[in-house]
This record gives sequence, C-alpha cells and structure tokens, in this order.
Amino acid sequence: MKSFSIIASLLAAASSVLAAPAPMPTPPGIPTAANAKTQLASLTVKAYVDDGKYKRDLFPTWITISGTCNTREYVLKRDGTNVVTNSACSATSGTWTSPYDGGVWTAASDVDIDHMVPLKNAWVSGANAWTTSKRQQFANDINSPQLWAVTDNVNQSKSDKSPDAWKPPLTSFDCTYAKAWVQVKYTWALTITSAEKSALTSMLNTC
Repeated sequence: MKSFSIIASLLAAASSVLAAPAPMPTPPGIPTAANAKTQLASLTVKAYVDDGKYKRDLFPTWITISGTCNTREYVLKRDGTNVVTNSACSATSGTWTSPYDGGVWTAASDVDIDHMVPLKNAWVSGANAWTTSKRQQFANDINSPQLWAVTDNVNQSKSDKSPDAWKPPLTSFDCTYAKAWVQVKYTWALTITSAEKSALTSMLNTC
C-alpha cells in the first residue's frame, strides 16, 4: 500500500506539472500600472491625421540584430522556450505561448511578430513626420514592449487597430497590453485619440 501511495503521489505531481500553464513572454520595458497611468496622462490627445501616404515599406523590417539573427528571429528566441535554431538563425523547433489568446504553438510558422503599436497607427499618430531611419528603429524596437510573438491569425485580426477598436481575446491580458501600449506611445512621443485614451484607462483599471 505504501508503494502504491508513493506512485499515486508521483502521478499527481506529474499531472500538476503537465497542467501548469506555459510561461508568458515578457518583452522588456513594461511599466508598472501606476507609471503607465502617469505616462498616459502626459500623452498628447488629438485626432489621427491620415495623409493617405502610409506604406508598409516606409517602416523597414526585419533588420539584423546579432550575427545571422534578424528581428523576427531574435524575438522568437526571446519569447519562446527550448528554441532551437539552425545556422541561419531560423527556428527549427521550440514552443511559443501567445499572450494575446493563450495559444501554444510548436511551429514558428504559426507565430507572427506583432507590433504592439501597429505601424499604420504610428504613422497617423506622428511617425509620418519621422525619417525612414527612425521608422526603421521603431519597427525593430527590441528595447521596449513593442514586439510580441503571438498567434498569427490573432495578429491579423488586430491589424492596425488601437485598443478602442480591438483588445486581446484573453481579457486577463488587458492590463499588460495597456501598459505596453502606453509605454511604446510614451517612448516614441506618439499621440493618442480620446477614444484610445478612454479604452486604455479602462484596461489599466483592471490591473
């Protein structure tokens, strides 16, 4: 009976390990809720200015970050677990947990690198006045919470929408999403709309 009890305990422990959620990726620079609220209050509120000239290639991606690794490959390695890459830095295996929806993926092809603040959103909130060099820095920014490894079709659903028009399917991520969005807008001195500010305020209040 004693050995049976030990086996049962081991099985229970193994089950709890298997049931444990995969760790969520944590890009750098996510502020506290209090700091995010202070940053949000300091952002300029104005209507977006869409001059009709936005083009994706005005924000060059992806650039080389280190060795043979470009920005996408860098983020896949940073945000995945047990990621194995080949000599070209392409991920050949690994596991990625998408914080937007909780999806878990073992093929890098199922994972997109999302710009927390979408490129077109940046364009209409101030980046249209930047140089192409600065827009390239923004599009490949690995020092702020701007780049996230997420489920591909969730990223496509988000498109260029701001938080008043789109929120992550996983509502428990609202707080982190809002903190990251505000940090990026603050870091890059981009404007927000009144509807965007209202949505971000509500999301930060869930923290």
